[in-house]
Amino acid sequence: MAKHPLQFLEIPRRDPDKEAAEERVLHFGEIYGQYDSASAAAQAGRCLSCGNPYCEWKCPVHNYIPNWLDLVEQGKLFEAAELSHQTNSLPEICGRICPQDRLCEGACTLNDGIGAVSIGNIEKYITDEALKLGWRPEMSHVVDTGKRVAIVGAGPAGLAAADVLARQGIRSVVYDAYPEAGGLLTYGIPPFKLEKQVVRQRREILEGMGVQFILNTRIGHDKPFAELLADYDAVFLGMGTYNFVRGGFPGENMQGVHEALPYLIGNVYRELGHDDELNPYIDLAGKRVVVLGGGDTGMDCVRTAVRQGATSVQCAYRRDKQNMPGSRREVANSMEEGVEFLFNRQPLEIVGQDGVTGVKVIATELGEPGADGRRRPVPVAGTEEILPADAVVIAFGFQPDPPAWFDEFNVKTLPSGRVRVASLGEYPFQTTNPKVFAGGDMVRGSDLVVTAVFEGREAAKGIAGFLGV
Repeated sequence: MAKHPLQFLEIPRRDPDKEAAEERVLHFGEIYGQYDSASAAAQAGRCLSCGNPYCEWKCPVHNYIPNWLDLVEQGKLFEAAELSHQTNSLPEICGRICPQDRLCEGACTLNDGIGAVSIGNIEKYITDEALKLGWRPEMSHVVDTGKRVAIVGAGPAGLAAADVLARQGIRSVVYDAYPEAGGLLTYGIPPFKLEKQVVRQRREILEGMGVQFILNTRIGHDKPFAELLADYDAVFLGMGTYNFVRGGFPGENMQGVHEALPYLIGNVYRELGHDDELNPYIDLAGKRVVVLGGGDTGMDCVRTAVRQGATSVQCAYRRDKQNMPGSRREVANSMEEGVEFLFNRQPLEIVGQDGVTGVKVIATELGEPGADGRRRPVPVAGTEEILPADAVVIAFGFQPDPPAWFDEFNVKTLPSGRVRVASLGEYPFQTTNPKVFAGGDMVRGSDLVVTAVFEGREAAKGIAGFLGV
């Protein structure tokens, strides 16, 4: 049956049902429901199948979006899953946590007043439902090459590299310091955005493809890096960025001031049923909380504080709402859950004596664009005020923290601490040590999960070329 040319008008965009704010703040589970097959087909059928699909170009992994939307509309779920995995190693995860409003859906032709195709929710639906029905990656054609690669880091870059290598007949062993795979997918992103069973299921899929995981193992501490170079044909580094960005203002070391990542990690450990000595649980129940920073990590922090039972939660950001780097969807969810946003507020000082009592901020207005192209916030004299607070969470982002053993093995970094890799040439993402490749945040800087997936996949292709596969 031919598609009706005006289906995108006759069928409005409809996202899966979302749990009401007053109910979802009482738990840490995911807040979005799932399409059924009829709803998924109807929503997929809204795609215009543009000749030059902007959604595909805007997607960092360049998913074949119109193609798998068409397969969903036809009810060919397994074919859609196979096609989805040709470009994305973690589609069910990216479908949940990607800021689609700034990527594929933001570029959708229908986004101009009609309602973009619900690409993210359909991407999630494809893999979730296909796996329930028994789909697994087709590996019958893969021939074992006898080559072995060590992967350091079980985050999105490492998992993506392992996926592509397995499909090339290259066996990989993934090492990670955490007790579960996923890196910050498991320990940094709260369960209300990504339930941990989703990550565990992806690990099981990779293990079925021949990938081995060795966890609770810190390379350079529990196992020397020299052993990896000696035992494997190549090594991939996907260790992420964990060094938090400081604001450089007084009071940052005061009692009651917390870094975003340890706060989130400690909470996830508690949700998983066990605490961690290195990332102890930080309970903000009954406290007036101010979160500094307007990115997705900041949104994770404010929504976590709400669920912990904070008396009030405010988010102070030095630019306006339009210029927030975080997903608009996450900002909207935060507002629905009772978070108060204070835009155009730049922190000057965290005040208190024995502990935090407030945050001194100054109002800003946006001036001329800086080197990054974004308009700079300019303080407005005489507008200082103090925001009362019992706890402050700093969420200004993260920087690379290269380990000391990089120098010993000729893995060179840029002045920023990011790992230096080949952007062009014969083997993409090869470091200054020819046997070592790297990708994700430790190469790019702190960025999206989907960009780490892309770089892990591209690095795996570089490794395959290096190994002559």
